Amino acid sequence: MAGFEIATASANDVRLISDWARDEGWNPGRTDYWAFHAMDPCGFLVGRLGGEPVASISVVRYGGAFAFLGCYIARPEVRGKGYGIRMWRAGMALAPGRNVGLDGVPAQQGNYRKSGFRLAWNNVRHEGAAPANVKPPAGVTLVDARGVPFDKLAAYDRRYFPAGRESFLAPWITAPERAALVALKDGEIVGFGVIRAAASSSRIGPLYAATPAIAAALVSALGQALPGAAVALDVPEINKAAVALAHEMGFKPAFATARMYTGADPVIEMAGFYSVTSFELG
Repeated sequence: MAGFEIATASANDVRLISDWARDEGWNPGRTDYWAFHAMDPCGFLVGRLGGEPVASISVVRYGGAFAFLGCYIARPEVRGKGYGIRMWRAGMALAPGRNVGLDGVPAQQGNYRKSGFRLAWNNVRHEGAAPANVKPPAGVTLVDARGVPFDKLAAYDRRYFPAGRESFLAPWITAPERAALVALKDGEIVGFGVIRAAASSSRIGPLYAATPAIAAALVSALGQALPGAAVALDVPEINKAAVALAHEMGFKPAFATARMYTGADPVIEMAGFYSVTSFELG
């Protein structure tokens, strides 16, 4: 492995890694890297061989006790040569003592278990056309998330994510090529969704809602915000209402990932959790 070096990624490297994820068929949002790098600039590693980037991993740290592993990629020309496992070890070294989560392909569950991960649930990507003109339930209004007091939005997001992530959430709702909506009832947040343009299906995530009817209205409105393409929801199978809604809207399963943790399952509100934000950052 002479000439192979691992270092903290630059901002340009993080954009390149996002391109690699697209090449792998993961369909990341076209501007997701804006928020990725903002959350933990030192949580992305790149491996270079002879000075050329050939491998990556991210272990993004949230708060003092949680982290999420993603962007674990070795370029096709260097696979099977041991560079990947070196990236893995360097990445995990960024999060000692933390509960680390990941979304990995189910076929790799055995390998992840060997590294101390355990299965929590599966996510299934569902793709289809967003339903048109689905109105929110009586008393519920949909507003631009960028006009909602940020402390309230961050507190709502925290109900569905294992740690606060304000540094991620702010660019996630404001980056280009996306729209973010909040559902309000009596002045309180009862739903939140973000759609962003991607190479193929536009991605909706996160999607949180107090009821399936609110979730459906958000999907409809978000689909209208970025018209002309199919949309994708990464649905946690553990939420049966979310799975049922995807089927009712005519969405079709595309592929699955395994949500795994090194520690106990975080305490979050699964009942209102309709779509994962990002397979790369949780």
